[in-house]
Amino acid sequence: MTKDLTHGSPARLILQFAIPLLFGSLFQQMYNMVDTIIVGRFLGVDALAAVGATGSLNFMMVGFCVGCCSGFSVPVAQRFGARDMHDLRCYVGNGVWLSLLFTVVMTLAMTLLCRPILQLMSTPDNILDMAYDYLVVIFLGIPAIVLYNYLSSILRAVGDSRTPVYFLIVTSILNVVLDLLLVVVIPWGVAGAAWATVLSQAVSGVLCLIYMLKKTDLLKISADEWKISAEHQKVLINMGVPMGLQFSITAIGSVILQSAVNTLGSVAVASTTAASRLSTLFVCPYECLGNTMATYAGQNLGAGKIHRVRQGCKQATIFAAIYSAAAVILMWFLGGVLVQIFISGEEKQVLDYAVQFLRWNSASYFSLGVLYILRLLIQGVGFTKLAIFSGVFEMIARIFVALVFVPMFGFVGACASNPIAWVFADCFLIPAYLVVMKRLVFVEHDE
Repeated sequence: MTKDLTHGSPARLILQFAIPLLFGSLFQQMYNMVDTIIVGRFLGVDALAAVGATGSLNFMMVGFCVGCCSGFSVPVAQRFGARDMHDLRCYVGNGVWLSLLFTVVMTLAMTLLCRPILQLMSTPDNILDMAYDYLVVIFLGIPAIVLYNYLSSILRAVGDSRTPVYFLIVTSILNVVLDLLLVVVIPWGVAGAAWATVLSQAVSGVLCLIYMLKKTDLLKISADEWKISAEHQKVLINMGVPMGLQFSITAIGSVILQSAVNTLGSVAVASTTAASRLSTLFVCPYECLGNTMATYAGQNLGAGKIHRVRQGCKQATIFAAIYSAAAVILMWFLGGVLVQIFISGEEKQVLDYAVQFLRWNSASYFSLGVLYILRLLIQGVGFTKLAIFSGVFEMIARIFVALVFVPMFGFVGACASNPIAWVFADCFLIPAYLVVMKRLVFVEHDE
């Protein structure tokens, strides 16, 4: 099922495309949330801190893979908008080869370097072994992560934001069952939670693959379209690698910041872990608006309709502003109740720190919404290298907080890290968006 985003009301199309993405994102977050809930409730604060201590490193490496997959789908969306289906399939086929290459390299590198990196991050000794047990399994599961994210990105590029959601619903339920089985029934500890995540992700990837092979005629690739093409791979690399690096560059700051938080002890680590999990759930709509704008902008670029890109950006920003107002109110007044999903109310210090973290973050949610919309729109129209610099701004901000604010202000400094990073990135992205719109040359088409 494909969807053309080059005709009709931008506001309506954006909502129709983003809402299924939102459900998918929420279910995908269940992978991490269920891990955190079960680990925190059944294995204790140290185990929760161990999972949290891996978060930034996990994001840096897995984020690179996910970013590359998203980048590989950009020319697919553009070719779909231009109605060049042969070239579209050539990009899909060449993207498969590149995904395989990146998967092998990343899996080998990260499983071998996992423990040394955790030690460099000053991971507390009492949680180091558990952090390693969790993270090494996640890295062994990189092939499953790439499989799902590449295939779901291709489906979204041709306008199908619904099908991946259906598979995520099934596999999210599976993840809950496996978490309970491998942590509570079979006592595998934090490694069991990691295996539940990886196995569930693999199932969702396989389901996407079966669907594409059997149901999507548009994506049935001929032998000629499977051939490795230097021209197509150059475009894919120019689109995918910058998007992957943008994730990794952003995460470098998070890794350094996590190292600073680790020095505050396992209570601080557990607090930021629980609060970050809840906050991640609340910011899903921004991610979905951003992914929608990447596909929307890519298709309209291919169709030569620059005015629709501007209209779509305006509508998405309005939606982000409305949601931000509601999210801030909920997080400010109910954050303390909601975070107890992950931690017991008896852990008074952990709970107080978590609420403090949530209030700092929620106050800057709108800036995060602008970040996602502009960054992914810029990537969707092909300026992926430019979008890297927004990640550089985030990285610089987080490093500054880690080196200056955390030593000076302790946990309050850590709470300020995300808001400062998001605002810094927006200071680059807003003028960058204006420049990109001026540089794009289109032949306008009547609708």
